[in-house]
Parts: sequence; C-alpha cells; structure tokens
Amino acid sequence: MRTILVASSKGGCGKTTIATHLAAHFADSGKNTALVDLDRQASSLHWCQRRPEHMPGVLGIHDAKRWTRELPADTDWVVIDTPAGIRASEVDALLEHVHALVIPVLPSVIDLDATEAFLGELKGLARLKRGRIPLALVANRTKPWTNATQQSLERMKGYGLPVVAELRDTQGYVLTTGLGKSIFDYHSENVRSHQDDWAPLFKWLKKV
Repeated sequence: MRTILVASSKGGCGKTTIATHLAAHFADSGKNTALVDLDRQASSLHWCQRRPEHMPGVLGIHDAKRWTRELPADTDWVVIDTPAGIRASEVDALLEHVHALVIPVLPSVIDLDATEAFLGELKGLARLKRGRIPLALVANRTKPWTNATQQSLERMKGYGLPVVAELRDTQGYVLTTGLGKSIFDYHSENVRSHQDDWAPLFKWLKKV
C-alpha cells in the first residue's frame, strides 16, 4: 500500500482536483484505490459518490480519526485530500502514514507567498528534514504562454524542491470532477495533451 498526501495551507490551489485525478488514474490502471477526504466540505467524498458505476470505483473515506482503520487490506493506493489552512503539526501527524507529499501551487504572487510560508513551517518537521518523506511541488492551472506563469515557475524552481508537473489550465478539470470523473476517463486528442502533463508526476511517484 502506497499513500500520497496532497496538502497546502492555501485554499483554492487545486488540492481536490489533484487528489481526485490521482485516485482516478490509479483506479483506471486496475489498482484498488482509496481517497481519504479530511476536509469538512467533503468534496472528494462527493466525487467518489458521483463516480459512474461503469467506471473503476474509488473508495471514499471521510473520517479524520479512524481513516487508517477503514482501509481494506488489499488497498494498493491511498490518496489523502486535506483542508485549506492545515498546520504543520497536522501535516506531521499524517506523515506517519504516507510515502510522498505533493503540494499544489497556483502561478500567482499571493499563492507563491502562501506556499513559501507553508514550506517554511514544514522545514522543521523531522521526517521531511531527514528526507524520509519525498516532497514535490505541482504547478497547477498554468498558462505557459503568459509572463506571469513563466515568472512563477522560475520562483518555484528556486525553492530547492522538484516541480514534478506543470498542469495547464483547462475547464476539463471542472467539468469532469463535477461528474465524478477525471480527464483520464476520456480519450480525445484534446484531453490527451492534458493527460501528458501528468506524466512527470507519475514517473516521480514510481520512485517514492
């Protein structure tokens, strides 16, 4: 069983989009997948419940205290979606159970400032300081043709952490998650180009 934690102190950075898409990808690959939703809004849990019956299912768990007990023994992948405003101490408690930490970042000054503060808080956590838990950034909702995105990516790369994916902005994410689906559930040429954006992230996860 491999567990991925998707976390950021900044709201609206795309944690749920990334968590649900990771879960959908693993499920579509034939893996028994669970999505743990620690946010009281339960957006990831609702996504699991809306997932069409003819598609590979994802087990949704919404129990902050007992989620580890709710996981079936044959679970292959666990993705944890966390709430906005999560504190370093809360991340530390979760790190006991995870194998990788993914932090989504939007290409804006406000989001970058918030991410830098969050990373500063995480630096003191023993598991991260010792390198026991791999940590990576995902640039989300990018617009590569703009100066704002290019400047933001340069700033992210200066953090000394791998930027393992640059996910371009598209309404496809909004439309598919609203249906309990993901872009990985479609096969059109237009969608395939956005699926390719995830390849570096999946390659990184295979190593952790």
